[in-house]
Amino acid sequence: MTQDAAPAAHSSFYLAMRILPAPRREAMYALYAFCRAVDDIADERGPQTAAQRLAELERWRADIAAMFQGRPPPQLAALDQARREFGLKQADLDAVIDGMAMDAAEDIRAPDWATLDLYCDRVASAVGRLSVRIFGLAADPGDALAHHLGRALQLTNILRDIDEDAAAGRLYLPREALLAAGLTTVEPLKAAADPRLAQACAEPAARARAHFDKSNAIMAAAPRAAVKAPRLMAAAYGSILDRMLANGFAPPRRRAKASRLAILGALVRYGVL
Repeated sequence: MTQDAAPAAHSSFYLAMRILPAPRREAMYALYAFCRAVDDIADERGPQTAAQRLAELERWRADIAAMFQGRPPPQLAALDQARREFGLKQADLDAVIDGMAMDAAEDIRAPDWATLDLYCDRVASAVGRLSVRIFGLAADPGDALAHHLGRALQLTNILRDIDEDAAAGRLYLPREALLAAGLTTVEPLKAAADPRLAQACAEPAARARAHFDKSNAIMAAAPRAAVKAPRLMAAAYGSILDRMLANGFAPPRRRAKASRLAILGALVRYGVL
């Protein structure tokens, strides 16, 4: 993991981090680099076996443990500084690794809602719990925001990436929603090509929208400076969800992109003024 790792300059994550004060921005870059490193392991499609991927993730877990014991490995120097400065918790970093292990162990195919919610908590809301400490949000509203915004973002990602995930052998849509739509196959490419998939997307989309609404209510009551970055993320991903709902989920699908107007509006309201 390189310490200068950062999101692509055109991404909404990059914009959200760029509007932060320098110490918080550098801490977010360090957190992003960690998340990127473990995510790359989980998404490795080369010759590595599941056991090898899981072993790599366990090495990261050991490095995180060493960091919290006061012996940070050199590659975690920036993350260790963020940990000390902003009070990051080992349990949340371990949860991120746990989420990546769910992907590394086997291709996820039509999990039940409980398993999907656990996955969303680990790969998204746990990152949110780490992020809100860097943003400077108080513990209770911060954890509530991480819960709802993390799930909103991850469910939006799942809906946006149906075809990309199917090509990789994964199907994250919940089993209950698929069955309610009359879909019994869990073979990703077959499910993605079925017109009934559009109906199966309705409940995940509704849940994502409800989580966005709760996130926005939390941010409206929070200090403005502490929610600039999550406001931008909510605006960007909320616009992706809106576009998908407008276009529908039936195949063939075009991968939805964030509205530049929504991002610009959020930058003006929360990032610049």
